Amino acid sequence: MRKLTSIILFLVAVSNNFGQSKNSPLPISHLTGDFYVYKTFHDYNGTLISANAMYLVTDKGVVLFDAPWDKTQFQPLLDSIKAKHNKDVIMLFGTHSHEDRAGGFDFYRKKGIKTYSGKLTDDILKSKNEPRAEFVIPNDTTFTVGQYKFEVYYPGKGHAPDNIVAWFGKDKILYGGCFIKSAEAKDLGYLGDADVKEWEKSIKKVQLKFKNPKYVIPGHDGGTTNKSIDHTLKLVKEYLAQKSTEKK
Repeated sequence: MRKLTSIILFLVAVSNNFGQSKNSPLPISHLTGDFYVYKTFHDYNGTLISANAMYLVTDKGVVLFDAPWDKTQFQPLLDSIKAKHNKDVIMLFGTHSHEDRAGGFDFYRKKGIKTYSGKLTDDILKSKNEPRAEFVIPNDTTFTVGQYKFEVYYPGKGHAPDNIVAWFGKDKILYGGCFIKSAEAKDLGYLGDADVKEWEKSIKKVQLKFKNPKYVIPGHDGGTTNKSIDHTLKLVKEYLAQKSTEKK
């Protein structure tokens, strides 16, 4: 009986660790193949907002694309990945300098995980005296990790002056981060560092370069539909049209 109780408690603990429940502060969902999307949450001006991020399980280890927005989930994410896949996180890419993307550089670097950002992100973090990534990458760089090849690409200014995306050509997955709004987004969200006029050009570059994605991961809210790219472009055009009208 004692042994059965121990097994049950263990299974409950593991289940909690995987963070599959919607009520969990760290829900993790399977996207396709070795790709997983996880969410963390942050209180922004009194509203609890979710942030999407992704990880890829390779033969060499796990690659993170953006850190949790909730700092209390930095270690639980590592623990959940280890419990679920029996692999360690070996790399972290921050897709721009905002806290919901690059906030984990210091923590994960101290854990011995290789951290990466673009040059523009590094410049911004340096100017603010904030923790930076260990490695600075060119605007368009291809990585091979284990059995996977992916491209990290800077399309130009948009949500932020330094936003980058990641493309997995074989699986047709575009990790957009905050550069891409979700299909249900009603507006462009936080625009404190945005260049909306350039955003339109940058989205069109992505559409030309990475054709027909099967999955697109936006920075916030839900869904992985490829319609989110067109929806982001629509929101950008509507915003620019409104601003143009206001000037008249």
